Amino acid sequence: MVNVVVTIYYILFALSFIYGMYFAITGLFGFKNYHKSMFARHKPKYKFAIVVPTRNEENVIASLIKSLQKQRYPEKLYDIYVIPNNCTDHTEEKAKEAGAKIIQCKVPVKVKADALSYAFDYLKKKDESIDAFVVFDADNLVHPDFLLRMNDALCEGVEVGQCFRDAKNMEDNWITGSYTLFYFIQNFFFNRARMNFSGSAAINGTGFMIKKEVLKDGFHTVTLTEDSEFTGQCALKGIQVAFVEEAITYDEHPQSFWTSWKQRKRWTSGCLACLKVYGKDLLKRFLKKGNIAAFDMVMMYSAPLVVVLGFVLAVVLFLFNVFQVELFDFFSYLYASGIVFFFLFYIANVALNIFVVKYNHKSIRHILSGILLFTLFIATWIPINIICIFKKTETWEPIKHDRDDIDLDKLVN
Repeated sequence: MVNVVVTIYYILFALSFIYGMYFAITGLFGFKNYHKSMFARHKPKYKFAIVVPTRNEENVIASLIKSLQKQRYPEKLYDIYVIPNNCTDHTEEKAKEAGAKIIQCKVPVKVKADALSYAFDYLKKKDESIDAFVVFDADNLVHPDFLLRMNDALCEGVEVGQCFRDAKNMEDNWITGSYTLFYFIQNFFFNRARMNFSGSAAINGTGFMIKKEVLKDGFHTVTLTEDSEFTGQCALKGIQVAFVEEAITYDEHPQSFWTSWKQRKRWTSGCLACLKVYGKDLLKRFLKKGNIAAFDMVMMYSAPLVVVLGFVLAVVLFLFNVFQVELFDFFSYLYASGIVFFFLFYIANVALNIFVVKYNHKSIRHILSGILLFTLFIATWIPINIICIFKKTETWEPIKHDRDDIDLDKLVN
């Protein structure tokens, strides 16, 4: 009986190990063409419709619009549209005062994707001169060169682009610092790495661009994570999502653990829903076409399951040690060393965090609490994933934003 259990353990451990090594090895491609621009410079050519779905964002919407009005891009080549939905505050009035155009959403809006779908269809009919759409969240601030860099990407043949997601409040506490590190790591080891071996980046919520022709059949998603779902849809259609690293948006991250907990539960539920809806088709496309983006999305959608599997394996390994079940692999030997193993893991994680902070020319001092506690932040995803496997999040809850005191010029410089 013990031999059977050990055999099952090693099979599951091998699957978990291969999963982790896949992302570790492919992530190394982020170092290719280190600090080199991915797109040549081009003159302004394309017209953008900037779309901002909002729900009770009166505290921050004006700051976003003002930052967009500072774009170093011809004013005639972009318009700013705000889509208030389910608002009980003065978001619409604040947006109008700041200079944005308003789209009144005439359909029920339960999730962000409903507002986006309506806005895209409305604008395609209203203004045929639009070449591409850019989506922002109301709490963002936007680098003055954002549209210039997205224009470069369009001129190079890009149809869907994801920006570099920076933070405007990384210094607030360890939660905001951890969020910042999470996106820095994704930017470098996933998005940048994929661009370096002709893969596809991941759309992650804000600052993404879609060429109008991609939306000829509309924008249709069914999960709570429209960004990740749309990335999967692009993979199925063979559309590369480009990482436009020099197009930067500054995001306001949640400051409280409970808010973060709820947001990450929604992300995990969305991942699992995407795996259920698209997993089989994505795997088929990879096997038939060799499309690495399709395989990547299967792997990403499977992440909550693999995290839980890793946790279960760690518990089993602990029980093996308690009952003195003999194992022969190096990992088990390290784990059996107890505190030494976890100390080495923690130090490696801190070193990784410091690398991405320095790569992005940020101050370690300003994000020190995030660097030191990022391991804890990631560990809290374990109970979230376990909960979501058995009870999915079914409603989208807006996150309150109120940091309108951030100076864009200081972020840029």
